[in-house]
Amino acid sequence: MSSDAEAILSALDPEQREIAESLRGPVAVLAGAGTGKTRAITHRIAYGVRTGVYDPERVLAVTFTRKAAGELQGRLRALGADGVRAQTFHGAALAQLNHFWPQLVGGAAPKMLPGKVAAISQAVESLGLRLGGEALRDAAAEIEWRKTRMLSIDAYADQVERRPIPQGLTPERLVDLQRAYTALLEERRQIDFEDVLVLMTGMLETEPLAALQVRERYRFFTVDEYQDVSPLQHSLLRMWLGDRDDLCVVGDASQTIYSFAGASSSYLLRFGAEYPRAREIRLERNYRSTEAVVRISNRLMRDRPGALTLRAARADATAASAAAPTFEWFASDHDEAAAVADSIAAAVRAGTPASEVAILYRTNAQSARFEEALRQRGLSVRVHGAQRFFERADVRQAVMLIRGEAKVADTRPLFQIVSDVLRAGGWSAKAPEGAAQREKWEALGALLGLIDEMPPGTGIREFSEELLARQRTQHEPTLDAVTLSAIHAAKGLEWSMVHVVGLSEGLLPITHATDEAAIDEERRLCYVAFTRARDTLRLSGVAGGGRTARQPSRFISEADDRRRHVSRRHRVMAARRRSRGAVRPAPLAARGSRALVKPAGRCGCDARPSRRRSRRG
Repeated sequence: MSSDAEAILSALDPEQREIAESLRGPVAVLAGAGTGKTRAITHRIAYGVRTGVYDPERVLAVTFTRKAAGELQGRLRALGADGVRAQTFHGAALAQLNHFWPQLVGGAAPKMLPGKVAAISQAVESLGLRLGGEALRDAAAEIEWRKTRMLSIDAYADQVERRPIPQGLTPERLVDLQRAYTALLEERRQIDFEDVLVLMTGMLETEPLAALQVRERYRFFTVDEYQDVSPLQHSLLRMWLGDRDDLCVVGDASQTIYSFAGASSSYLLRFGAEYPRAREIRLERNYRSTEAVVRISNRLMRDRPGALTLRAARADATAASAAAPTFEWFASDHDEAAAVADSIAAAVRAGTPASEVAILYRTNAQSARFEEALRQRGLSVRVHGAQRFFERADVRQAVMLIRGEAKVADTRPLFQIVSDVLRAGGWSAKAPEGAAQREKWEALGALLGLIDEMPPGTGIREFSEELLARQRTQHEPTLDAVTLSAIHAAKGLEWSMVHVVGLSEGLLPITHATDEAAIDEERRLCYVAFTRARDTLRLSGVAGGGRTARQPSRFISEADDRRRHVSRRHRVMAARRRSRGAVRPAPLAARGSRALVKPAGRCGCDARPSRRRSRRG
C-alpha cells in the first residue's frame, strides 16, 4: 500500500477503516447520528481512487439535497478524488434525461415545472372547485406520494380512502384532480420533479442503448441517507446498477423522517436479503454529543426496529462540566419564547457563538415568536430554509465582483483582495446598528470568513472558483446568527446548543399523527432533533389553556424514565391548573434518579416535583 493511501486510512477509527477497505461488492453501513458516516464514505471513495480500484470518472455518489451533494463533492475534492461525481437522485436523472431524450425520442426533453401548486390550482379551476393554499399544498403532497410509490392513478384510486384528504375535497374529487393535473402537464408538455425519475427509470427499462451507456459511465455507487429512499428512487438505482452489485449504502433507520413523502427504511433494513453477499458494518461511536445527550437519545429509540445503540466517544463526553439535558414547561407560547431567548442571550454573553445555537420546532408556524424574542434581545437570526444565501442580491453582487477581480493578475494576499472588493460593495469592519443593514453585513462577512477555510496560498482565482462551486450547489457559509429551523430541515446539521421547543402533545407528536406508524415517525423526528446537540440540549413545551390545553409530549417520558410520574400527574390533575410559575429546567439524568422539577414564576400547569407540593398564591 502506498503511503498516500495509508494516510487516508490513518484518520479513521476501526469501523470506519473497515468501511473504507471494503471497496467491492454490496456494503451496508448502519450509521448512527454523529458517528462520522460522511467521513467514512468519502474516505472509502478516496481510498478506492488512490489505490486504483476505482476510476474516479466511473464513481457516482448519491444523496438527497443539493447542499449535501455540494458538501460531499467538496470533501472528495479535498481528499484528491476530483473526478468523482456527487449528485442528488434528481440531479443525476435530469442530466441523463436531457442527454438521452434528443437521441431516443427526438427534440428537447419536456420542460420542468417550477412548482406544482400553480398547475394544481389551474386543474382545480377546471373541475369547478376552489381550494385554499394549504389544501393545494396537501394535494401536491398526495401527487408526490403517489408517484414516489409508483402507483398509477387507478391504483391510487383503490386506496384513496385510506389517504389524508385535503380540506375541500372528497376522495373521488382528489382522484379527479390527479387526472386533471396529469392531463394539464401532458397538454403543456411539462414534467414535474417526480416525473424526472419516472421517465428516466422507464427509459432505462425500455431502451437498451441508454441502459448500456449509463452502466458504462458509472460502475461504483454510493448512496447516502438510504433510509429515505422511496420505491421510485430504489427502482432507478436498480436500473443504474443492472446485474452488478458494487453498491455501498449508508443510513440509519432511526432517522427515517420522510415516510409521508414515500420514503421507506425497509430497503436499508432488508439490504442483506436483496443482496445476499452484502457486508454489514455498524457505526455507533458518537463523536458529536455528550454522554447525557447520547443517553436520552438512545432511550427514546430503545427497542425500535433498526435502532442502533450509540456510544459517546468524544474525549470530553463524560466531563463533569457537561450540562445534563433539561425540560421546561410553560403556561403560554409567549413565556416559552421569552425564556428560550433569555437562555440563548445568556449563552452568547458567556461566549457561545450565535452560529452555534439553534431552536428546532415541528412546524414553520412556530418560528415567528422566537425570531421576534431573539431580535428584541439584539441577537441576529437566520431562519433555515428561508431565502438561500447565494440568492441574496447583495451576495450575488459580491460574488460577481470577486469573479471580476479574479480576471486581474493581482498578487496581493487573498484576504486583502476580497476585503477591498467587499468594502466597495458597502461592507465595513464595524457592524451597523439597523437589523436589515446588519443582515447584509453578516452575509458579506460570511463570504470573507470563507477565506479561513481555504488552503494556505490560495489565490483569488481559486477562491473565485470555490465560490462558484458553492453557489452552484448551495453550499452556504456559516453566518454568525442563531438558527431557527423546522426539524425536518435540520437533518444532517449540528450545533453546540440546541433548544427543542413545542414538546407538547398535538405539536410533537403532531395532532394528525393518529396511528402507530405516524407516532413512530414523530418519535424519529424527535430523535433527529435531540441528536443535533453537541453540548447543551434544552427541551420545552407549553401547557396553553382552555380548548388549546396540552400535556407534555410523551417523548419526554420515553426519553427519561424518571419523568413518567410528571406526565401522569398532568393527566390526573388537568382540572387544577393553578400552580404558580413555569417549571425551571429539570435535568434529565440517569434512569432511576428522582426528577428535580422546581416551579417558579407563573404557570397554568400542574407540574410539580415528585412527593413535593408547588407553592400556591
